Amino acid sequence: MIRVLIADDHAVVRRGLREILSEASDILVAGEAASAPDVARVLAAERFDVAVLDMSMPGATGMGLIADVHRTYPSLPILVLTMHPEEQFGVHVLKAGAAGFLNKESAPDKLVEAVRKVGTGGRWISPELAETLASIVAGGGKDGPLHQRLTVRELEVLRLLASGKTVSDVARTLSLSAKTVSTHRTRILAKMRMKTNAELTHYAIKNRLVE
Repeated sequence: MIRVLIADDHAVVRRGLREILSEASDILVAGEAASAPDVARVLAAERFDVAVLDMSMPGATGMGLIADVHRTYPSLPILVLTMHPEEQFGVHVLKAGAAGFLNKESAPDKLVEAVRKVGTGGRWISPELAETLASIVAGGGKDGPLHQRLTVRELEVLRLLASGKTVSDVARTLSLSAKTVSTHRTRILAKMRMKTNAELTHYAIKNRLVE
């Protein structure tokens, strides 16, 4: 039996996912969470074989939650289920430690299969994402959108800066020093070949990295 944690801040979504998974005799939804603190609490109290996580959860940045869960429970497969576009976030989701990426629009048809795949040690990625990863490897990281050159932490900083937060705001959100955030910003600008926050914001909006 594959014991699954469903983490999404919308009760209707959690109910729908539970109903989809309940149709599989070898899968049990053993816990639910509506926020990042809930995820930490439930994972500490129960054993799970797969964590199905939304990228946008109260109490943490999207990549931060994935990275935190992976760091604390490195053997727990994470399947990221989100409305965010795969072509923009798929690579970084995998960098953060997830075993798979599934868009919510595909959930009714693919969720059971994806949970079984990651629950038995496999990875769940679309052919398109696999091709993107292959191109990045073949090109030494130089091909693809500029933001794919960033680390997971740098992408978090980029998204927060592009959403209008100051360096101090970002530091508080990520529990970092302002000096560390400034260093990340400098590296981001260099990797993105840009000079100002305005350029970063324009890029982030154009590439749907921020709401």
